[in-house]
Amino acid sequence: MAIPSDIVIAQAAHMEPVIDIAAKLGIDEDDLELYGKYKAKVQPRVLKRLANKPDGKLILVTAITPTPAGEGKTTTSVGLVQGLAHIGKNACVALREPSLGPSFGVKGGAAGGGYAQVLPMEDINLHFTGDLHAITTAHNLCAAMIDNHIQQGNDLNIDPRRIVFRRVMDLNERALRKIVIGLGGKTEGVPRESGFDITVASEVMAILCLAMDLADLKARLAKNVQAYSYDGKPVTAADIGASGAMAALLKDAVKPNLVQTLGGVPAFIHGGPFANIAHGCNSVQATRLGLKLADYLVTEAGFGADLGAEKFLDIKCRSAGLKPDAVVVVATVRALKMHGGRKKTELTGEDPEALLAGMPNLEKHIENIKKFGLPVVVAINRFPLDTEGELALVEKRCSELGASFALSEVWEKGGEGGAALAQKVVEACEKPSQLKFVYRPEMSPKEKIDAIAREIYGAEGVDYTPQAEKDLELIHSMGKDDLLICMAKTQYSLSDDPLRLGRPSGFRITVREVRLSAGAGFLVAVTGAIMTMPGLPKKPAALSIDVDENGKITGLF
Repeated sequence: MAIPSDIVIAQAAHMEPVIDIAAKLGIDEDDLELYGKYKAKVQPRVLKRLANKPDGKLILVTAITPTPAGEGKTTTSVGLVQGLAHIGKNACVALREPSLGPSFGVKGGAAGGGYAQVLPMEDINLHFTGDLHAITTAHNLCAAMIDNHIQQGNDLNIDPRRIVFRRVMDLNERALRKIVIGLGGKTEGVPRESGFDITVASEVMAILCLAMDLADLKARLAKNVQAYSYDGKPVTAADIGASGAMAALLKDAVKPNLVQTLGGVPAFIHGGPFANIAHGCNSVQATRLGLKLADYLVTEAGFGADLGAEKFLDIKCRSAGLKPDAVVVVATVRALKMHGGRKKTELTGEDPEALLAGMPNLEKHIENIKKFGLPVVVAINRFPLDTEGELALVEKRCSELGASFALSEVWEKGGEGGAALAQKVVEACEKPSQLKFVYRPEMSPKEKIDAIAREIYGAEGVDYTPQAEKDLELIHSMGKDDLLICMAKTQYSLSDDPLRLGRPSGFRITVREVRLSAGAGFLVAVTGAIMTMPGLPKKPAALSIDVDENGKITGLF
């Protein structure tokens, strides 16, 4: 019998009141800000109250290099925490908030799948508690104040050609990537070139996700560089006078959101920076809260381990003092065959040749996690057409590389289908580990970028465009060489060429510009053709989404 669609499963599920979900973690109703019956924000005093409580085990879920065949990282994360609960563990999960843009674009909903979802699925994928709207508004307020400052006399001597803080919106809109604003005469502002980024690429999003509390958020916002003056001096949000108002708009958005999985396990959904542009992790506050409240916290990092996991470990863990106890690398037989050269239409039937040809991609991600000094568990997200012979091949290779192996059947069976994986993860959490970073903050930006490119991507080296060299000179003159590195790279390849699948070799990474994100505490090294505003495909997911007269949504995955 065919399993219903994700949204049908989600709408048929029985949800517990969020106050009962909170009680499972020892959170009182008075510590919640309710957003209806099934969603709530957790007051900051809870984390402060638990400051001296020992942390639980931290489990990071990452994946091989993504393919159109799908890997199921979020589904596995949700299924794993349900599997932990199924074997009697006190567990919760912390995930990113989905961006509206992709929900209406290519992939539809992003709250897990099958019987491993977070609920209420429609709310999480759409407006949720309004966090992304608050971030959009705070960002655009600052952008408006920059242009108004120039219009009102420009006391800071801002060069309109060097305003680096573009406006944002949380939709895929290629027509707004490059625009001209201020047209219409003297009263309409100063004409200049500008554009829009997607909200989840905003540094405000990165700042919110790395902030330890509201005070830290405000301090980070103040350092955010908006523009440069005619004499080359940076102009910050504090210089513009916007940081206080921005923090006021974000005072509720900075609080973690509490919901539940389909199996009634507590779930924090908070913050959602893109992993190929930003650092790709949920908020530090949600992660720290989950670690204090549960014995096991499952969290994920966006895309493959070369992007999300590297940034989680080198940026988030370093910034927040976190250390994972185990890392799960999610893969599918189908995706490995694509890395072995097969097309999406050629994945049915046993094909050990393609599987073996694609295995080096998984091997590289396992090697990378081991370089960080952490235990690895490979989770094969099982599909119905996977053969026993193919699964045995993957298990054998994982064993040779010193990685644990487990089949994940959470999409079809929920927590029960994640029990075997959960047991392997519990065992991995007890293994000795010592988190090692890829680079040291005191290294030069080029040395740090080179370390990531060589050690994590497998590149032979890094080349810099004249613009990137100029950017690095400016960063050096500002005394910002000690910031961490956030690589902006295609998610579809270990290289900066999305067409090079598997485990490419003999390539070099080209950095075309380097952006300063002083509030977030990192430099963004932009490679390849990465764009900060996606476009819609020929047939966007929005074409299938609808709502009936009773408010029931259809077509959202």
